[in-house]
Amino acid sequence: MRTVRTMLAAAALAGAALLGPAAPAGLADSATPTPSGSASGAASEAGPTEAGTSFRTAAFFKQGQQATAQASTGDYLYWVFPADTGERPTVTASVTLPDAALRHGSSAWRIDVYDGLRRRQPCMYGMQSRLAAKEATTVELACTLRPVRAAADTWSNDPLPGSYFVRLTVTGLPEEDSGQPFSARIGATSRDTGGAYATDGALAVPLVPGATTPETVEARAPEDGWSSGWWSDRWLWTAAGGVLAALAGVGGYVLTRGAGRPSRVPPAV
Repeated sequence: MRTVRTMLAAAALAGAALLGPAAPAGLADSATPTPSGSASGAASEAGPTEAGTSFRTAAFFKQGQQATAQASTGDYLYWVFPADTGERPTVTASVTLPDAALRHGSSAWRIDVYDGLRRRQPCMYGMQSRLAAKEATTVELACTLRPVRAAADTWSNDPLPGSYFVRLTVTGLPEEDSGQPFSARIGATSRDTGGAYATDGALAVPLVPGATTPETVEARAPEDGWSSGWWSDRWLWTAAGGVLAALAGVGGYVLTRGAGRPSRVPPAV
């Protein structure tokens, strides 16, 4: 029994040692993760001060930057930022409304996020549309996307690494208020989801519209470059599971093999 206890203790220690580094990343959704490296490196850089008016003219900014723009109520404003494998981007928007004395009623504002294939991505949570009262001065919007995967089936709508477009517009307001000036501030940050959402395989190149050469793809890359897509902490979980299964098999054999041939049985029997 001492041998059995020793082996079970060794199995527990081995499992703790192997699972220890992987557990925080695997539980990234339930814990409080830190922003990804692509966001922290660009935090001190200034973002663009103008927005595009279509997908083709979208203003580029990196995660961690704050993009600003001034426009007229009713305009469609577009920005684009990169998101990589394992990230779960959150897009925020702050709209400073025209003077309340000049407005004739409430207005409804909305942000939409599209991937590199211009597929609109649903929000996991966040207020992506809001109604602003006539007396309101600002409107705060947010949209948290699903985790970006390294690869996906062709029929799915899963987020893939590459460019993500943000569109801001007013969806409802009194006709008299159309054309009044407003200002907007857009930002994006990501949480690292670890191996919980990892998939096998990877795209040949990220989905970056308009990029026809490797140089232009890299120019639209996150701060620390595009991920290779094959490594995740899921490998640690797999290795730990294999080791624990082997130790459990050895422990089970020790428990069931018995003490051998009883001494009271004659050798010839």
